[in-house]
Amino acid sequence: MFSQIGETIFEHEVVAKTSDFNMGLEVEMHRADSQGRISSDPTPAGISLNSPWVTKDFTETMTEVVTPAASNSLDAIHYLYSIQNALRAALAPGEVLWPLSMPPAFADANKIELAQTTPEKHAYLERVLENMGRVNKGLPCGAHISLSIDDHVIDIIWEQNSGRFASKAALKNHLYLLLAQGFVRYRWVLTYLFGASPVAEAGFFDPEDDQPTGPIRCLRQSHYGFDMRFKGDYSTIQNYVERIEAGVANGEIIDEAQFHGAIRLKTSGDLTDMEKNGVSYIELRMLDLDPTSTTGVKLDTLRLLRIMASYFIMTPGMQTKDVSVTIQRANEINEEVATETPTTHSQYEIAGKNFLNRLFQFANQIQLGPEYLETLETMMDRFDNPANTISGQLVAHIENGSLLPYMTKRAAHYQDGALMAMRTFNGFADMETPLSAEDLKNNLFRGSYEPSGLVE
Repeated sequence: MFSQIGETIFEHEVVAKTSDFNMGLEVEMHRADSQGRISSDPTPAGISLNSPWVTKDFTETMTEVVTPAASNSLDAIHYLYSIQNALRAALAPGEVLWPLSMPPAFADANKIELAQTTPEKHAYLERVLENMGRVNKGLPCGAHISLSIDDHVIDIIWEQNSGRFASKAALKNHLYLLLAQGFVRYRWVLTYLFGASPVAEAGFFDPEDDQPTGPIRCLRQSHYGFDMRFKGDYSTIQNYVERIEAGVANGEIIDEAQFHGAIRLKTSGDLTDMEKNGVSYIELRMLDLDPTSTTGVKLDTLRLLRIMASYFIMTPGMQTKDVSVTIQRANEINEEVATETPTTHSQYEIAGKNFLNRLFQFANQIQLGPEYLETLETMMDRFDNPANTISGQLVAHIENGSLLPYMTKRAAHYQDGALMAMRTFNGFADMETPLSAEDLKNNLFRGSYEPSGLVE
């Protein structure tokens, strides 16, 4: 099962470091009122233009919580939970964070205000809106997961395989391409398991829009939802860069930041220097918010992503010549899965279960631990019982085509929980200088949790 790189990792006993990726989380949520409508309240003081940890995204009501890069997923979840609690404590009375990817109800999209940030950022958002055509396409929210490989792992692989690669940067590019190709190839599995946008609320679709006639698994990851017309090229790093540059040149996207692909490759320098400098981390952008979790993403989800990432690195990848065709087909499958009825068995159920069984075999071989095996058992059950998927659960709460009654209760429940905290950090308001990651760590927890460490 293992590739040559996988054998190196296994033989040098760094499997744990390979599975425990450095991780950062970005979670977007709209501010809503107690009736499930987009909030009309001004931005709270808890959102500072000067903060790297709590900010606004596309619109004035779209908040984004960003965690520091942590050495493991449990730390990342705790950062996310604590920062979100601080944000919730800063909201206006009656205001909540909307736990669904699809936005709260609204009457007139033209009255939705773009985020008021710096003049330069606001001008950029106006260009994005013009390029997008309608504000509606920019409203769906999601959870973005950043993964980076431990430097120690890269050093060991380099020591044992330097003859195969022109430089350490070339090795890093190879490893991150394996991750990108693997996650794009199996994005449809994540859409099935974690899709959580079966319906849209009033205002999102115009009467003349192409729209589904009933609930589907994942509006956001289908052609109905987020604006993802522009497709990336993951066959090589050079092709990835050139595809984005061509998209900017011909006006498909404004710049690299408007590339909203399922996976984004990130480097320390400019995009044009990615091949030379090496990829630094990847950003997974295919996850809906999980409304059954106060944070919008569960630890089980992160565990599955880590198993998948380890599997992609340690097992043989695709041949370069096969990548484009395979990913094109994977995108087609993702659209089919996203638009299936949530409570029905997927037409790709057997393929999904076969993939999870390979992960189960892999996890046992490298002895990841019982928590990972339990995660895989849970995910396999979702293929056996579609009603246990997130969208399958949500369908039971739809009333007259809407999730508003159920979601307003969930949002209020999470808000009440945040306000119960005996001590809530409020250091995001009126900061003269941005709060460093170390200062954030020292002030955020104060005995409630002890993160193991931050990643530089």
